[in-house]
Amino acid sequence: MQRIRLRYTKRGRLRFTSHRDFQRAFERALRRAEVPMAYSAGFTPHPKVSYANAAPTGTGSEAEYLEIALTARRDPEPLRLLLDASLPAGLDVVDAVEARTSGLADRLTASVWELRLDGVAPEDAERAVAAFEAAESVEVQRATKNGVRTFDARSAVVSLAAVTAPSSPADRPSDQPCAILRLVVRHVTPAVRPDDVLSGLRAVADLAPPVPAAVTRLAQGLFDEESGAVTDPLAPDREAEEPEAHPAAAPAAATAPA
Repeated sequence: MQRIRLRYTKRGRLRFTSHRDFQRAFERALRRAEVPMAYSAGFTPHPKVSYANAAPTGTGSEAEYLEIALTARRDPEPLRLLLDASLPAGLDVVDAVEARTSGLADRLTASVWELRLDGVAPEDAERAVAAFEAAESVEVQRATKNGVRTFDARSAVVSLAAVTAPSSPADRPSDQPCAILRLVVRHVTPAVRPDDVLSGLRAVADLAPPVPAAVTRLAQGLFDEESGAVTDPLAPDREAEEPEAHPAAAPAAATAPA
């Protein structure tokens, strides 16, 4: 059985698709592309697809990952092209490698997020970031199915900074003031999400964007303490490829802001 790991995106209006919506769309794409999928056993067999740490509904992403199991060998790049053509624009399969190592989910330990705050002056965002960074802890609340939960949003944040320009095209172009924040956060329990950090900015500096923030995940992978980068989780599989293989282009590691 061959395993293929894929990186895909959620762009534009497709950021509002839920994880369940994506699962349905992806399984249709597998059938449309005639991928020789392996199926689970039991009364209701389903394709063997493993999803890793999906982004919340409403957030964009350049770095979502999944793994599929095949009953017949396929070249990862032609397979990627077939699947990409079978999905709607915005749900784009941008990278594929054969799985030659274990533990993809274990290599997703941190994410780089970009937060576009329309209607917020950059200088106001910088003051709020400075207050957040200076705090030892920032308690926020989140509604859960078991009630309201209070937790520290500061401890998981590796770095938070205001930047001068977005890394991805703006989702809502505007002539109004706009602040761009870059956030690097570790994947901990309970998970600290970008909206939790925004709640923290409101708590420590009364920063309240007039419209919802446009949030995009730029990268996720292992956080390198020495370089301050979130590294490509598919790199170990490329490095383990046989000598005659032609490695696919890898995304550059995303560096944490100073």
